[in-house]
Amino acid sequence: MAKDSEHREAAGSSRPDDTQQGQGGAIKSLVQVESLIQLALVLPIATVIGLLIGMGLDKWLHQHWIYIPGLILGAAAGFVQIFRVVFALNKEC
Repeated sequence: MAKDSEHREAAGSSRPDDTQQGQGGAIKSLVQVESLIQLALVLPIATVIGLLIGMGLDKWLHQHWIYIPGLILGAAAGFVQIFRVVFALNKEC
């Protein structure tokens, strides 16, 4: 048994021990949690940005309806980003 570990070390193919694998798994799960926390912020922020752009266009073009499409486009952009993150996380699992 000692000879097997010596051969692996000599060949450069030693396996990482269990503690290193556990740390890697913990870091991977933290990255996934961070991605999911971003989802809580994406939709409201994208909607507010769309609203602000629409209100800016309203003021610049002297209209009073452009904020509505801006609001809708911002919400749509937020949903698109949510689906991208969810599908990316599903591919990793």
